[in-house]
Amino acid sequence: MGAHPSRRHAIRAARRRHGGGFSLVELMVSVVIGLLALVFATRLVVSGEQNKDAAVGGSDSMQNGMLALFSVSGDAADAGWGLNDTMLSGCDTVFSDVNGYQLAADQRGGAAITPLAPVVIQANGAGSDVVSFYSGTSQAAVGSTKLLTNYVPGESTLTVDSRTPYDFNVGDVLVVAPMVPGSRPCTLFQLSGFGIGINANQLQVASGIDFPFNPQTGLSTAYPLNVSYVYNLGSAARLHFHTWSVDNGILLLRSTDMPGSAQRGASVIDNVVSLKAQYGFDNRALAAYDPNTPGNSSVPVSTASGMRIGVWSSTMIDADNDGVVGGAGDYQRIGSVRLAVVARSKSAEKPNSAGQCGATTVQPTVFAGNAPATVAAAPVRVNVAVDGDSVDWKCYRYRVFETIVPIRNAQWRP
Repeated sequence: MGAHPSRRHAIRAARRRHGGGFSLVELMVSVVIGLLALVFATRLVVSGEQNKDAAVGGSDSMQNGMLALFSVSGDAADAGWGLNDTMLSGCDTVFSDVNGYQLAADQRGGAAITPLAPVVIQANGAGSDVVSFYSGTSQAAVGSTKLLTNYVPGESTLTVDSRTPYDFNVGDVLVVAPMVPGSRPCTLFQLSGFGIGINANQLQVASGIDFPFNPQTGLSTAYPLNVSYVYNLGSAARLHFHTWSVDNGILLLRSTDMPGSAQRGASVIDNVVSLKAQYGFDNRALAAYDPNTPGNSSVPVSTASGMRIGVWSSTMIDADNDGVVGGAGDYQRIGSVRLAVVARSKSAEKPNSAGQCGATTVQPTVFAGNAPATVAAAPVRVNVAVDGDSVDWKCYRYRVFETIVPIRNAQWRP
């Protein structure tokens, strides 16, 4: 006996409703699957962005670091040109500049000095160092001439023993140095003109807008005749007195040959967080030290030549073993300089859910390798935190770039 017609109608209606949609269970399963797909897609996008940030940040730091190191090492390669005479190199030097450039300060036996040397490092522990490189441009290089008469402080001329000093031109930067190193300071000034007729061997020291290195009252140090020399460093417009530093993540250059940068410095490259440097000293205790001496059968090997790096140091040492730290002889024992630049990524990476960054967990160490292999390393841990930066230093990625630059003019001495 068949079902009642009304019952059959209800069953068919229910079947039609069921065949036209989803049940609650099916709908919930679909929602869960969709949410899982969304979570996976979100994680894929986030991971891709993180990888992209890391790659871009690494590229930024590499580009900035390489350019910074190239710029600084270029100055190091030229350092010391015209300053390699033993009467001049390391001499405590009086220097004034109306534009505001100042020589780097250091210590000699506990007293403050401003040495004229190929490189002067103002070390700052874990912080960024200040590194100065000095060189002249005169083709005469170490050409010099003696004073023919005594120079009295305040006089406007210096009389030399050459009628027409070779390659001396108006505007050139000159340095007066004593024959006995340390007996008195050196003085740097500009040649403003020559005497006339029988006084053509007089070098004039006039002040003015064209001679920014000349004080208005003449030189302040007395120099006796025959034991004082005048050196020519070349044109003032191309005098390479450069000081490199890092401030708030920017590499700065103070310079005598770049207008507007003498006092405050010019911005060179951003996202550079540290500049570190070390002297490479030849500290051999030799009785007759002379790097010019050729190594041949007529010269004892102990006194022979070429400069050999024996120790790295961020600060001056008694390299010539005379009992005085920072003496002129110590600067003359600098055979190379070791440089390191630390650059960071341009953008900070986002912290994790706990608010902590893990892009970098340990501050970098520079100068950790032995170079040469027989010379012990003097590693330095670098503080890469930037003053005033509200972002934790751990949120950035860093790259370290190092090089060693020989002071190629150090052993070529007259």
